[in-house]
Amino acid sequence: MAMADATIPDVRDAVRADGVALAAALVTVALWASAFVGIRDAGAELAAGPLSLGRLLVGGALLGALVLRRREALPPRADVPRLLLVGLLWFAAYNVILNSAEHRVDAGTAAMLVNIGPVFIALLAGLLLREGFPRTLVAGCAIAFAGAIVIGLATREHSVDAARGAALCIAAAAAYAGGVVAQKPLLERTSGLQVTFLACMVGAFACLPYAPELVRETRAASTTALAWTVYLGVFPTAIGFTTWAYALRRTTAGRMGATLYLVPPVAVVLGWAVLGEAPPALALAGGALCLVGVVVARRG
Repeated sequence: MAMADATIPDVRDAVRADGVALAAALVTVALWASAFVGIRDAGAELAAGPLSLGRLLVGGALLGALVLRRREALPPRADVPRLLLVGLLWFAAYNVILNSAEHRVDAGTAAMLVNIGPVFIALLAGLLLREGFPRTLVAGCAIAFAGAIVIGLATREHSVDAARGAALCIAAAAAYAGGVVAQKPLLERTSGLQVTFLACMVGAFACLPYAPELVRETRAASTTALAWTVYLGVFPTAIGFTTWAYALRRTTAGRMGATLYLVPPVAVVLGWAVLGEAPPALALAGGALCLVGVVVARRG
């Protein structure tokens, strides 16, 4: 009985920790879904590169203040190359590519296409981590890419430029997947806050060539566009990426991928409520196929 009683606090602690990780993941879902709307609205006045740089500078400033206050330890030198990869892929390339895509497609369509990222994560794990390619993974990839093709056809009916936007969303998903695969091992040795801050600063440094354009565009931008830029830096970047890292460190990649299935429907609802736009009906069907494909692939 004594041994059984002793395990009860351990079980409660585990359940509590799992609940906190889930709450952090849901915060990430809500903030990242709102980012698609913010990017779409601010993108009417700010180009892809300047918007990325502005967002990362705001997020980096807030994260840097938190890191200094908490006196977070630096990662080991051996992790620096991987950290640079996270910053370049996820914070620089992903942001610039996604911002460019949302000049061409609505927020909901972008969210649906980017959410095939977990499929790319599974493929990268099979190639780089030698986890293999089970049948469910292959089937899920086929379904998800079929959904992406349907979305591409739906957007192409509107314009060739929209079809290019759909292709850019898929490229953004690939960059995001590479960032996730590179980030996971870092969290075993360094806090999620520190990893997020350093990766954010790497991304900001990579986007510095857009600084003159950012200064020029912000002078002419409306208060709404500037407010969205600050929002993107504080909430989806500083807070959203930190809660993501917190949850990823405490749960499996599969569970985290499952929670991200909620991003597209939330983004579609927010896009309709805030911007008054929604994806074409055929694109919604393609988005459903993408989600089914991701679910099947992650089961493998």
